[in-house]
Amino acid sequence: MSAAGVAALLWGLSCGASALWRYSSNSPNYHIFSSRSTIKLEYEGTLFSEWSVPGTCSMKNKRSPKTELRCPPGIQIIKPIVTAPDLEEERYLSVDSSHTCFLWYYKVINFVHNLTQVIVIWIYDPENADPSELLWNANEPSLNSIILTKQLATLGQTPIIYTILRRKVYFPHTRMKNGTWHISVPMTAGDMLKEIRGNQVAFQDCFIADFLFLLTVPLLTIPEIPGSLPISSPRGSQLMADWYDCVLSFVVVVADMETFQTNDSFRTWTRVRVPPNILTDDERHSVSDMNLSQDGIFFLINGILYVKSFHEFTRLGRNVDLPDGGIIGITSRKWCWVRYLMKAKRGRSSMAIWTENEVYLGYTGLKFVKIITTENLKKLLNISPATTLTIHNVEYTAHPLELALLLNYCVTCTVSKKVYLVIYNEDSKEWAHQDFALDVAIDSFLIPRFLYSAMPEFILWDKHRIYYYYHNLTITGVLQTPTESGNLSRLSDNSIIHDVFTDYFGNIVVKMENNIMFYFKINIRDAVKLHLWTNSTIKSVTSMNAWGQVYLIYVFENGTIHPQEYPLKLEAESIAFQRKEKCPYIAFHNNIFTVFYFLDKGQNLSVWAQIVYPENVGLYIIVESYGPKILEQKEQVHYEIASGYCTKTMTVTFSQNVNYEAVDDYFKLQHQNTGLLLVQIRPSEYARTCPRSQNVFQVAVGCDGNKFIAVKGFNKKECLRHDFIYIIEKSFLRNRPSKNLRVRYNWKEYGCPLRLDFREKFHPLLQLYDDNGFVEDVGVNFIVWEIHGRDDYTFNNTMKKSGCLNEAQTWKSMTTLNKHLPLEDAWGPENYKHCFSYAIGKPGDLNQPYEIINKSNHNHLVWPVDHSGMYVFRVKILDPNYSFCNLTAIFAIETFGVIPSPSVYLVASLLFLLTLLFFSVLVLSYFHYMRIYKRYIYAPLHKPERKQKTN
Repeated sequence: MSAAGVAALLWGLSCGASALWRYSSNSPNYHIFSSRSTIKLEYEGTLFSEWSVPGTCSMKNKRSPKTELRCPPGIQIIKPIVTAPDLEEERYLSVDSSHTCFLWYYKVINFVHNLTQVIVIWIYDPENADPSELLWNANEPSLNSIILTKQLATLGQTPIIYTILRRKVYFPHTRMKNGTWHISVPMTAGDMLKEIRGNQVAFQDCFIADFLFLLTVPLLTIPEIPGSLPISSPRGSQLMADWYDCVLSFVVVVADMETFQTNDSFRTWTRVRVPPNILTDDERHSVSDMNLSQDGIFFLINGILYVKSFHEFTRLGRNVDLPDGGIIGITSRKWCWVRYLMKAKRGRSSMAIWTENEVYLGYTGLKFVKIITTENLKKLLNISPATTLTIHNVEYTAHPLELALLLNYCVTCTVSKKVYLVIYNEDSKEWAHQDFALDVAIDSFLIPRFLYSAMPEFILWDKHRIYYYYHNLTITGVLQTPTESGNLSRLSDNSIIHDVFTDYFGNIVVKMENNIMFYFKINIRDAVKLHLWTNSTIKSVTSMNAWGQVYLIYVFENGTIHPQEYPLKLEAESIAFQRKEKCPYIAFHNNIFTVFYFLDKGQNLSVWAQIVYPENVGLYIIVESYGPKILEQKEQVHYEIASGYCTKTMTVTFSQNVNYEAVDDYFKLQHQNTGLLLVQIRPSEYARTCPRSQNVFQVAVGCDGNKFIAVKGFNKKECLRHDFIYIIEKSFLRNRPSKNLRVRYNWKEYGCPLRLDFREKFHPLLQLYDDNGFVEDVGVNFIVWEIHGRDDYTFNNTMKKSGCLNEAQTWKSMTTLNKHLPLEDAWGPENYKHCFSYAIGKPGDLNQPYEIINKSNHNHLVWPVDHSGMYVFRVKILDPNYSFCNLTAIFAIETFGVIPSPSVYLVASLLFLLTLLFFSVLVLSYFHYMRIYKRYIYAPLHKPERKQKTN
């Protein structure tokens, strides 16, 4: 349904209720609200006379309850004039003078077979767009959008997709298709926050606004099976909503007649129903709590937990290590942390379940673990066993690994009780008692909501008041209002608090059951009442859309549900202008472009923040961290003043200076110096009118699982992909077995072997990579070994040539020293000692091969000259100060060019034949010469010549 359709339905349902008025624009989330925008006004009620607008604004029909107007830049006072004596409230709308007029439109096509998504992008003008584009259900651009897109493309406009978390860039395909660009991106759940960016190209002095959106793997809603029955909350109860912490568009809403679900912020939706004969009619309409998880939708009904998945509706109890009854609450995470560092092997929990005396954590795959009981909590808190301690409420904090418990404590338990707070860390499994104690009536029920902050900061509320706990619980109190001392019910016609909305920008909206709303920000101690937006007869709930903006979800009595965007920024600015509130600073900038930073050994992180404020205000920048004390923090402040304005720039550097070489327990020292810190940078003062309160980010010190090394020149593409078998002669193996070794070459694991002439030495060059690609050439020490046990190779450098003063470590010495360990664990950074000091090691033969390689020591692998072979090496980083990760890689080398040496039997046979031939020739020559001798011994060699007779 369009915005106009929702408005018409709201107007129809508001008959007989109090009057109100609101506005809208064609730009999604009021992204463009400028002098070029059409402002649509609508009045709900029967007493309307005409609109009162500034004379500089142009209006279609000032006497129509629904009309349109355009206004010049500036603050525009708008209100309806009514016939009743009571005046309608006026709004101070801030109209921008921006030259941003156009927006990106995108449509996603999923290709599950190759896990890619094609994003179809075009440009549209919200003021001249097709209705389907305004409703975000267009499959192709309108004619106006095609013309606009092609015109801007001619001027050089080309979009890219930039991912906020991983900082990757994706470019469009070579040619446009029907006035659209196509960009292919991989499906991912870890890099879901994306932004469409373009070039600074203008058309008629108008630019295109960058567009931030959420894109993850496609999530399907649970199909509605024919014959299923509705499941709902009790009749007359308020709406309940829950959404994935990292997929804000996937929402489930429980009303008192149906349960609804969506994967696109209710642009489309379906009903969630359950099969018959599992629940009674009363049970189906008794949902007291609901939770959304990867395993399905969890419903809490009469103390029993049920889960609705794609295929079944199941009761949970002892079959999954949960109690069969007595459950009083369930909750899930509210803040999205896609990346975090967790040293424990068990993953992070996704939900918490509790009874009065026990707390359970739920994990993916319907696995549940009990983590604490109140009896154990009494021991932790040093409370007498005779007192009463029960679990009041449970909530996940903003820390990605922590959970908070509110505990009821009382002795007589008749009039009042104390509420305590403990925080549980899932990684360290430690409980921390916080400096928090609140005295409340015995029947009071408090709901906590931890704010988006590095420090433990939260708000509590009962039916009438909000309690705040800021700056690591050091600033506390009751949220104040201009009148009634913070009692919000008295300012909202005796209604009670329904829900509290919080976002990543520090905004907090308190919604009452009759739809009156109050507004404040984190670290602000008073709230203001917002303009009335929704009639008290409509059931609504606040939620956060895929752009991180608040919107309202309406459920109507006819069983339908509709979303409506809410201009929180404009409404807050209107109230601030009335109250003459101003932000104490002019600008607050920083270079924090991501919410997660990884620090490895030897690395440091430097960030800066800058605040500009009027002279004599005296503001400064505060840096706060929460977590283990494993990093050194250095701050440097630069100060400037000019033209009545002060500029302070603070540079903060986080580093770690720990030497891990030759320590007693390498792995213990690593564990002690790794962990997760939350850091926030904020101004010393701010107000509701400031755009953003603080910047929060993680600093993880430890091993980045996306980091790996590879040997340069090796890949899996430049050879024929096939496995084969070869034989290693037993005399070439390290342990000299009795048989030759038959090896299967695993191409998938080893990759393409590098073919080398046996006379060619080889020096491996290691390269470090992470999920963003190449990082650096590795310059530290590393070792190699043949994984199948070959030792028929050596190194060209000797210990003496490498500069050793004592005998260096070798594979032979390390395997002898660590006989109980496998070969790959016998030598590594945990036991490495260099040989360049007389104080380390022992004297020995320095003419031995030096078996440690680095980028610059020119140490090469040398091959045997009498045979060729296939070598599969594993390489390991040896330097203990290089990385928390155990970085290894595999590469294969095949040598060739050697003439095979003949067999001993072949050589003996050849020599025998040569000897036999020699003696045969000798004997034959003897008899030959003896025959000649015998012939001429009896006959003269020369016969005498006869004398001739003369006649």
